[in-house]
Amino acid sequence: MTVATQVKTCVASLRSVQASLEQFALETQNQEAKTLYTNAATQTGQILQQVEGRVQQLENEEPQYKGF
Repeated sequence: MTVATQVKTCVASLRSVQASLEQFALETQNQEAKTLYTNAATQTGQILQQVEGRVQQLENEEPQYKGF
C-alpha cells in the first residue's frame, strides 16, 4: 500500500469519526456530553482539513495518485 493510499484511507476514517461524533452529539440529552462530542467533531474537522491538504500535496507531487 502506497503512502498516498494510506493517507487517503486516513481521510476516510477521519470523516467517519467526525460523522459519528456529530451523530452522538445529536442523540445525547446530556449537555456536557453534547459539548464534548461537538468539540471533538470540530477538532477532528480541523485535523481532516490538514490531512486533506497533505493529500493535495501528494497528488501534486505524484500525479499518478490522483483519483485513488
